[in-house]
Order: sequence, then structure tokens, then C-alpha cells
Amino acid sequence: MVMLTVRTRLAAVVVAATMAAAIGLTAPAKADGAPAAPATGHGLTQAALDSAVKGGVPGAFGQAHDTHGTWYGSSGVSDLTTRRPPLPPDRFRAGSISKTLIATVVLQLEAEGRLSIDDTVEKWLPGVVRGHGHDGSKITLRRLLNHTSGVYDYTEDPGLHLLGTDFLAHRYDTWTPEQLVALAMKHRPNFEPGAGWSYSTTAFTLAAMVIERATGHTYASEAKRRIFTPLGLHASTLPGTYPRIPAPSGRMYTVFSNDPEHRVHDITEFNPSWAWSAGELISSTSDLNRFFTALLGGKLLPRAQLKEMTTTVPSPNFPWGQEAGLGIFRLTLPCGTELWGHTGFLPGSQSIAYTTRDGQHGLVYNFNTDWAGETDAAAYVFLAEYCGTTPPLTTHP
Repeated sequence: MVMLTVRTRLAAVVVAATMAAAIGLTAPAKADGAPAAPATGHGLTQAALDSAVKGGVPGAFGQAHDTHGTWYGSSGVSDLTTRRPPLPPDRFRAGSISKTLIATVVLQLEAEGRLSIDDTVEKWLPGVVRGHGHDGSKITLRRLLNHTSGVYDYTEDPGLHLLGTDFLAHRYDTWTPEQLVALAMKHRPNFEPGAGWSYSTTAFTLAAMVIERATGHTYASEAKRRIFTPLGLHASTLPGTYPRIPAPSGRMYTVFSNDPEHRVHDITEFNPSWAWSAGELISSTSDLNRFFTALLGGKLLPRAQLKEMTTTVPSPNFPWGQEAGLGIFRLTLPCGTELWGHTGFLPGSQSIAYTTRDGQHGLVYNFNTDWAGETDAAAYVFLAEYCGTTPPLTTHP
């Protein structure tokens, strides 16, 4: 996803109960937890996926890689009707993980001397960031990429129809980048540029518009040429307005808080243009692991630009000492492990992709819903893989 700011102000690795409250979703009843049996290798990670499904997530799957090789695990079903299980090559909506792609392309353009991340938005997009206190002449590309621009996040505007059952009536609406930015300009900025930190989807829409202005090509074609093709990311697509997920893939589910019957809705198909560059990416666990391994391993950016990407600023209200780089986050787990990556939340999907700084140990996983079942379900997968934390064993009451 776009990681909707109403979600991301609370956490990047989501505590399920607080996320559900923040985005207005009603999750299935929380199950009671009990310690799971000890496991070895990636067994704890598999146990954490199983725990999420026991707690209410329809399907969960992930891929990890380390010096011992590649591991794949799954639990539950990718389709509540056919009961098909998640499969290793399945594609899914990766949401805001798209933002790391955008930042990578911008930094590649800087390395080529075609722009500077200290250029102002006004230089590249004259007159676009203006109104109600917004001023593009005071905002640099760097501030867009590390969320210190103060630019209002358009996903907060009710006119986008993202929350509640209203989403169903507008799921196939088409939005242009200019319309999305115009929504943001109707509101006051969150703060003066550089005076605070606030997650902004609008910022990455603007960054992609700069890519297009600097290259004369669509941001999608630049991402494909510079990242997808060289790395062989054959499962990754940027669909534009196309509403379906290419096969093989499962289904996506949500529960709307304003539905008195708390029905589970299949919302797999929708026009992702409202997310555009900030969240339209469709990918697979193997593609995303390959991308982050290459990125942190220095295969996509020169040393100077990778240093810029991994220079961080505090990101308040994110757990585990998390800080924001340029289109990427650094977090330190309770066991001391430092990780780099991004999360992605969309209606019906949660995706998480992080790796160690050397790119040697990575984990990507997806839940096919935007509720998380038992509390901390998403975080337990993380903690199981990197810290050896035993997940709770959950059952429905």
C-alpha cells in the first residue's frame, strides 16, 4: 500500500489490535494464546504463520533466505471459496514497498547527474505544491523521501473513499497523480518542511512525478528498465489502472467497521490508481527478497547514494527504535538485530519485507487480509525469524 497514514502513524510493523482500530476495521475475535512448542531453523517462523491463521488470518506465506539457503513457508488458504493454499510463486499487492522502488530510481538519477536530492520540488514541478500553506520552493526531494516535507497525505482525505463500505462503490474509480496531489493541496501541511516527521503518501507521488519530468518517461517504465529487468523480477508489475492481480495469485479480504453484520468482503479486484507510485506494486516473496538483497548489497546504487538512502531521521510513534531513511526504514528488534526494509498495507493485504544491512538474511511475507487475527500476528513472524521468539499458539474460541 499505500501505507495509509492513519495506519502508519501507529506502526510499521503492526500491532494488529491498534492497527485495526486506526484504520476502522473490525478484526475477528482475539484468541487466547499459549506457548508454542519449541522449533529449530525456520520452524518458529512457520509456527508464527500458523499462529496468525489460527488467530483469524485466512492465509499467510513468506520466504526467508540466509547463508544456509532459501526457505518458504505458508499456512491457511489463499482463497476462502476454493480452499487453495498459498503457493511459493503467488503474486500479491505489496503496497508501500513501492516507495523503496521510487527512492531507488531517484537516487540512480542523482548518481547520473540528472538531478540532486537537494533540488526543490518547485524546480521540477513548478506550481504543483502550492496552496493552504504548502510551498514547493521550500521542500527538497530529500524531504519527500524521508517524510520530513510536511506535505499533507491525500489518503487522509475522505474524498478518496478508502475507508468503510464506501470503498466498494468506488473501487474502480480512476485517479490521476495530479488529482491526488490536488486533494492534498486542499489541506494545510502538517508542519513546515524539516520541522517534523509525518508519513506522506503524497510525497512519493510527487517523487514519481519528478522522475517522469527528469527522464521524459513514465516512472513505471524507468522502474522496469532500471530494477525489474536487471534483477529478473519477473513476477513484479506496476498495473496502473488494471484491477486484477496476475496469476498465480490468491484473494484478498477485509471486514468493514461500518458493516453491522461484520461480513468478510473479497476485495481482490480494484483500480489501484489511487495508490499509484506510492503503493501499486504487485510482486512475489522471491522478487522482493531479491530486490532488497541487491539494494542493500550495493548492486543498485553507488556507495554515495546508498549512504544517503540509509542516513536516517527519527520516525516518532514507530516501534522498536525505527527510523526513516530515503524510502526505507531501519529498525532494531528487541533482540538487537538491525533490519532495513519497508512494509505495505492496502485494503485486503499486509506485506512486510526486511533484510539485514548486508543483505544476507531477508524475510518477506504477506497476509491476505488487513486484519491481523490475534494481537501482534504480523510482528510475531518477524520476531520468530530474526530473534527466535516463540509465537503464541492460538485457537478460535
